[in-house]
Amino acid sequence: MPQTPFDLILKNATTLVPNPSGPGLIEAGIDVAIRDKRIAKIGADLKESANKILDLKGLHLLPGVIDSQVHFREPGLTHKEDLETGTRSAVLGGVTTIFEMPNTAPSTTTQEAFEDKLHRAQNRCHANYAFYMGAAAENASELKKLELLPHCSGVKIFMGSSTGNLLVDKDETLETILRSGHRRVIVHSEDEARMRERRHIATDSQDVHMHPVWRDAESALISTKRLIALARKTGRKVHVLHVSTGDEMDFLQEQKAQVAMDDITVEVLPQHLTLFAPDCYDRLKNYAQQNPPIREKRHMDRIWKALLDGTVDVIGSDHAPHTREEKDRPYPQSPSGMPGVQTLVPIMLNHVNNGRLSLTHFTQLVTENPRRIFGVKNKGRIEVGYDADFTVVDMKKQRTIENSWIASRCGWTPFDGMKVQGWPTHTIIAGEVIMENDTVILPHRGQGVDFETR
Repeated sequence: MPQTPFDLILKNATTLVPNPSGPGLIEAGIDVAIRDKRIAKIGADLKESANKILDLKGLHLLPGVIDSQVHFREPGLTHKEDLETGTRSAVLGGVTTIFEMPNTAPSTTTQEAFEDKLHRAQNRCHANYAFYMGAAAENASELKKLELLPHCSGVKIFMGSSTGNLLVDKDETLETILRSGHRRVIVHSEDEARMRERRHIATDSQDVHMHPVWRDAESALISTKRLIALARKTGRKVHVLHVSTGDEMDFLQEQKAQVAMDDITVEVLPQHLTLFAPDCYDRLKNYAQQNPPIREKRHMDRIWKALLDGTVDVIGSDHAPHTREEKDRPYPQSPSGMPGVQTLVPIMLNHVNNGRLSLTHFTQLVTENPRRIFGVKNKGRIEVGYDADFTVVDMKKQRTIENSWIASRCGWTPFDGMKVQGWPTHTIIAGEVIMENDTVILPHRGQGVDFETR
């Protein structure tokens, strides 16, 4: 009996697959065959028949990139972004899966609010999606139940105030939250008390250059030390978001050496690896304003060292768009945050081409590591049985990032005018080519992400 053709075979790419003889990834000349939305076979020069063959000669085939920190502003703030425009931006940037944050309006702190987001996402998202549950004093005892809702990527805590009203800054409440449930807790770590005391620095100066002076490195370090002490006391796994200081990296490296693998995990952002003060504030003014701030080059250099020595586990974008009108308000009335989901891949591929890190290491940080840390089912690696989600990149392609390319409703990027080498050419989700050469050709194919919750 003749064999049923595969749905699709991806041929002739340099493919990033798990290293068969140890940890990490390797580049190999391997074709990938897809059937029923899953990877059905991998091997060198597959000869089987297929309904479609996509020749990727000269390109690299990565597992689908996971951006585990985005803010898509729906519901309540959709003049900045919504799930459709945010996920369109994602797939244009080669991102196949996003985890979206809870500081919307209303905040995502109840089952009703969470299920409303899922309803809004259905048949509108271009990328696969999951949502964080927001932690607050009023839902602390319910989190052990809420974290198990389908398509929940974890529990998010804001220890420092940012966009929204989800601040949790009391140790007693933090400990209650950490004791309520067992899945990983994701944390924005800045010390609210110190920042309140120092708020006058921003208001008196009305100068965005003072943003990293107001929200200084000590504010971040104090908070992260409190967080790790409580995490170790309660035995809860924590993921420290957008670490922006060398001081924290020194501390986190030391702490990670004392605990089991993945008990403490660390995220950094492309902007903290690419931009630094005062240059970024000179050029971009309020458009460089985010929380925690972009800091002096010595902090950027230490973050790079932490990325290369294994202290850093994940790269996320912290995509957090605001309109030009909002960003043009006088500092500090201007909001903090910048778009990033569409530029994550090209910015980091440019660093790869500049010799800052290897392609295998970058891929590990945005596929395999998020898969393992968050317990993602069937995504994040190229292996038989996994979902057929892929990011295809041209490591030789040179482009200039421009505001006109940005699909986010905000319509701007801090990287406008930056020349890069390395570009996403195809985004493939569930075995279908969703994006090809800067065009979304199959819209609204995103599905909810499933997780291991035990």
